[in-house]
Amino acid sequence: MTQVKQFLTNLKGDRMIWVIVAFLTIASILAVYSSVGSMAYKQRDGNTEYYLFMHILYLMIGFVMMVLCSRMHYSRFAKMAPILFLLSIPLLAYTLGFGNQVNEARRWITIPWIDKTFQTSDFAKLALIIFIARALARRQENIKDFKYGFWPIILPVGIVCMLIAPADLSTAALLFATCILMMIIGRVSIKYILAMILVGVCLLSLLFLIGNIFPELVRVETWMSRLNEFFYNTDGGYQIQQSKIAIAEGGIFGKLPGNSMQRNYLPYPYADFIYAIICEEYGLVGAFAIVGLYLWLLFRCISIVTRCPKTFGAILAMGLALNIVIQAFMNIAVSVHLVPVTGLTLPIISMGGTSLIFTCISLGIILSVSRYVDDSQKQEQLALQS
Repeated sequence: MTQVKQFLTNLKGDRMIWVIVAFLTIASILAVYSSVGSMAYKQRDGNTEYYLFMHILYLMIGFVMMVLCSRMHYSRFAKMAPILFLLSIPLLAYTLGFGNQVNEARRWITIPWIDKTFQTSDFAKLALIIFIARALARRQENIKDFKYGFWPIILPVGIVCMLIAPADLSTAALLFATCILMMIIGRVSIKYILAMILVGVCLLSLLFLIGNIFPELVRVETWMSRLNEFFYNTDGGYQIQQSKIAIAEGGIFGKLPGNSMQRNYLPYPYADFIYAIICEEYGLVGAFAIVGLYLWLLFRCISIVTRCPKTFGAILAMGLALNIVIQAFMNIAVSVHLVPVTGLTLPIISMGGTSLIFTCISLGIILSVSRYVDDSQKQEQLALQS
């Protein structure tokens, strides 16, 4: 017991965020172990423990990265921002041209020697959010000026989103929306933000045009089929039908862990539709608990931002939190047929490699900001007492 208390004392940053991460991790292990059965029988002769072990390994790597990032001063990320951003551009370009093609999309590259795939858009999301937070903080004095305040911000957003969108429109749209919200927080003029949204619509139209001419480059057919399923098929297509069945079967208290039936019918029940499996096994109680955890995370981050004396730290923490929480609610909205199928995973909970690790890094940076805020308040209190 003493060792546990000492371990908790050594954790840096907002304690409540650590508690939220712990609950999400437990939910993740239970849900992934329950939902990988069909994939295990197809690929590993029923060895579900293999996927559970790999998932726990990624969770451990993510936890280590989170601890390391929480112990770093967040201002270091401002210094690394230009390098990370410049590195993300060739990575995205290489992935778009030569990446591994899975389900008609090039989102991954293979890391040499270890034979593991790496989703470059996860790295690019983190790099762009840090870069935009840095740019907004450095340009507060002339943030209303188009040439010196807005143009240096909109250009990186457009480049990264255009490189991500051909293979992963949902991730590009999520990142674009996150950057818009960061600009609103960073006091960018509303007329410039509206202009940026208009530019985004124009770029999306350009992608549709390119996709109709070169369908192997842009997944226009996939986008249109998902939109048609959502708007013209009241049942929502096969994936949504199975997700609705899982949610309905769960009732209020669910079937209890390991008793899901829809895991055998749902495509990617361990990733895109893991929320439906949680609803089936834990019912409305478990479903609302997951929603509550993400809302709790958002409120804790808002509390950190309102107390942060530095512009960069406030915008950085809010941008990273919004990216995580919006992605979570987009994934949940897909499962309950509120939006078209996107392919976005449920942060921390879904099985994954790079997405899980980079989410943990994002949380570690948020914890670093909260640690600085707490230290600053303690110093102010000591100064007042003396």
